[in-house]
Amino acid sequence: MKNITLIRTTSDNPDFRTLTRQLDADLRLRNGDVMNLYDQHNVIDKIDTVVIAYLNNQPAGCGCFKDFDAETVEIKRMFVRHNARGNGISTLVLHDLETWAAELGYHYTVLETASKQLEAHSLYRKFGYVQTENYGVYVGLPDSLCFRKML
Repeated sequence: MKNITLIRTTSDNPDFRTLTRQLDADLRLRNGDVMNLYDQHNVIDKIDTVVIAYLNNQPAGCGCFKDFDAETVEIKRMFVRHNARGNGISTLVLHDLETWAAELGYHYTVLETASKQLEAHSLYRKFGYVQTENYGVYVGLPDSLCFRKML
């Protein structure tokens, strides 16, 4: 039987640090040298809004958000370990991040994902995200797709 639990924590959590290192390795494997450009945008200094999913008490997935503007958060660092995929973890993490953002008074979310991450596109569209023009540091980057959603 699979037991999935979520915790809300901070970027100081060692399990989050481990998962994001695995995410970076996965992104580099999928996207190659283009990650040299993107790595600078994936640095998480100090975030107080991190969700970690545990599958049978083992860290299996994560995500977080940070302020984008007064009404909007940016979803970052969404990841599920390969051996934990297919258990609905990304759905649970994204739902909890959106719930948490709404609890804090935010009305919108934005996010960026790579054009090659087709499973991410499906997840975000399933959750009602709509592709939008690239924002901020992603303007002009052809491998980026940006999405937006009203909470």
